[in-house]
Amino acid sequence: MTDRRPVENLSLDELESLLYRKKRATRQQRLLRLKKAGRVVEVAGLPAPHPIPPALTRPRLIPNGALRHYATADELPTTPDLPDEPAPTRRPIQFRWVFNQLLLFVEIVGVIGFLVVLISLWETRQELNAEVAAAQESQSITVALPTPMPTPIIGVVVLPSGHRPPVAGRPPEQGEAGDIPEHLRPFINNYVPPPLPTPGPEQARLIEIPAIGVNRVIVAGDDWEQLKKGVGHHIGSAQPGQIGNMVLSAHNDIFGEIFRHLDKLKPGDEIIVSTEIQSYTYIVREIKVVEPTDVWVMEPTDYPGTTLISCYPYQVNNKRIVVFADLADPPTSDI
Repeated sequence: MTDRRPVENLSLDELESLLYRKKRATRQQRLLRLKKAGRVVEVAGLPAPHPIPPALTRPRLIPNGALRHYATADELPTTPDLPDEPAPTRRPIQFRWVFNQLLLFVEIVGVIGFLVVLISLWETRQELNAEVAAAQESQSITVALPTPMPTPIIGVVVLPSGHRPPVAGRPPEQGEAGDIPEHLRPFINNYVPPPLPTPGPEQARLIEIPAIGVNRVIVAGDDWEQLKKGVGHHIGSAQPGQIGNMVLSAHNDIFGEIFRHLDKLKPGDEIIVSTEIQSYTYIVREIKVVEPTDVWVMEPTDYPGTTLISCYPYQVNNKRIVVFADLADPPTSDI
């Protein structure tokens, strides 16, 4: 007898019974397959697992959504044989997670080590700059003048205070102190260095720039070795107080960082240059950033002035910062 009822009319017990029978039938089919394969052995005297409960009316859903009831478990439809389910495997140890954590730890240690090295290098350089600055200041109270050095050939086409030291036995290469333009190369071949000045009482000895706290010795010459000692006075440029362009240069981040803060100067600031006899005050007129090959800033002038030169910007040094200043009380010509 067929009893058709919609799903909504089933009671909770009937739905639970239907679910139980479905699971029971699936399990029985799987047990039968295992017995046929010899993987299950029944032991005499032991009760069968999950005994069949008393015969009840067992509803079964049919395709059209109605229900059909069976009187006994034998009337339940059989399910087709399904392939054996794979046995669950244990999850392997998460070596990948451990490896990733180890890599992260190594990266963190590497970054910390790199930062420690950078800080150590920075502190070492600061200590060296402080020692050089102290040595340069001690020179300012000595009596003997530093030995003048001839102007290097590369100074004809490249401004002084470059950061690459020369290599003995070969001419400067392009890029050592800025690329040398092709049209300026003939000047190198025809260059004749000016004669070394005779040390005298009118030679520049000290430079003071109160606005940025500079008080250092001036040496004759502006090559690599001379700029280790202090501010270099370009050979052939004007002497303090004289008509012409007095060219002074120094490094900004090595050998004492003398001209590190030239960019903080402004028009109206004072630059005091002293000789053994007299001090001369120059007033800042203009500050410019130029290319290393802009040697026009060192050209002579028809008035007394000075030009300060250093690399720029700080620790990049691919440009030059130039400060132009004029003598505060220029000499007057007799009429």
